[in-house]
Amino acid sequence: MKTNSNLAINEEAITRCQDSSEHQHALYKRTLIIIMIAQVFGGAGLAAGITVGALLAQDMLGTDSFSGVPVALFTLGSAGAALFVGRLSQRHGRRIGLSIGFIIGGIGAIGAVAAAVTSSITLLFISLLIYGAGSATNLQTRYAGTDLAKPSQRATAVSFAMVSTTFGAVAGPNLVDVMGRFAGSIGIPPLGGPFILAFAAYTLAGIVIYALMRPDPYLVAKALSVPLKAGYDGTAAEATTSSTRNKRGIILGATVMILTQIVMVAVMTMTPVHMGHHGHGLTEIGLIIGIHIGAMYLPSLITGILVDKIGRMPMVLASALTLLASGILAAMAPPDSILALAIALALLGLGWNLGLISGTAILVDSTDPATRAKTQGSVDVFVALAGASGGVLSGVIVAFSSYPALSIGGGIVSLILILAMIWFLVGSKQKSHE
Repeated sequence: MKTNSNLAINEEAITRCQDSSEHQHALYKRTLIIIMIAQVFGGAGLAAGITVGALLAQDMLGTDSFSGVPVALFTLGSAGAALFVGRLSQRHGRRIGLSIGFIIGGIGAIGAVAAAVTSSITLLFISLLIYGAGSATNLQTRYAGTDLAKPSQRATAVSFAMVSTTFGAVAGPNLVDVMGRFAGSIGIPPLGGPFILAFAAYTLAGIVIYALMRPDPYLVAKALSVPLKAGYDGTAAEATTSSTRNKRGIILGATVMILTQIVMVAVMTMTPVHMGHHGHGLTEIGLIIGIHIGAMYLPSLITGILVDKIGRMPMVLASALTLLASGILAAMAPPDSILALAIALALLGLGWNLGLISGTAILVDSTDPATRAKTQGSVDVFVALAGASGGVLSGVIVAFSSYPALSIGGGIVSLILILAMIWFLVGSKQKSHE
């Protein structure tokens, strides 16, 4: 009965949107509100685990060489979950795909708590792999805001979804001490405390999506796109040119998100370990990571507007230059300087933000509604795998070299974004002249 009820709700919404652009706009705004509520919880679930994952593994293993493995595992889990959530959303809509993804992430978080209690590194690694589903779902939620958005609103829609994540993302790391004391009071190791928060946060995010995201924005948008395609009367040459441009756009959007993810994850992963080596405690580490994650999401409202108004390409350039500046500053920052590290990590978060929103907008611009969710999920797989690679390599690079070398390397890698942008612009110009 519930399935039939949901189907009826979606069909009614499709009919209303076909008859009235105002109704489509109202549904778009309602979807954004639901996404923003879910993202507050999702941000808290994501940030809490990131802050202490490497520290928990370091404590269990007694070495720094594998400190990047926890981030690598949950980003690897994120890759599998991105494909799963994307395919599920393609077939059943955002409501089912996103709610299930968040719940799976919560299961992984409670598994990490059990690993902390039993001191089982095997259980921790398995749990972090499952926990990655929350990260993938948190990122894919941004796409739901673009389903019913006009082309000139897409980056802004992404920004609304992301900026709401700030509240939970900033609160999560700064609750490390509080959750640690709470965990200790009930017989759980302090480093397991933030994962208790992650479990509650991801579960609540899943409940919000499942209970409120009706009608489903993706199913409505996909249905609305069919009449447009049926009425297409362009030439085969026009269709081929459009297809080629779209493929280049998908590649560029994916490249921007992948490279910014590698740089951000690599430097962020080793910053808590770097700080721990120089005498900083959990309070200082939580503060720096909180500032970093705040910079990842808080500028989103402005970023989205700029991407829509100024254009996708100028913001890709801004992302590359910001990440380069972050790498240089992190490398030069005195280890005992909280201020310098805070600025460097804030720039790291901002560069990622600029890249993710501009890359997402480019990807949405270049995909067809009928296959958009599947394509988005596939691209997010590579984004997650890039993060996993960055997490693993970061520990190895620091173990055999230094944190400054890692930071400078990340800044250099970010410059590839400029080359990718030039490739796209030159290729698009050539195709338009043919």
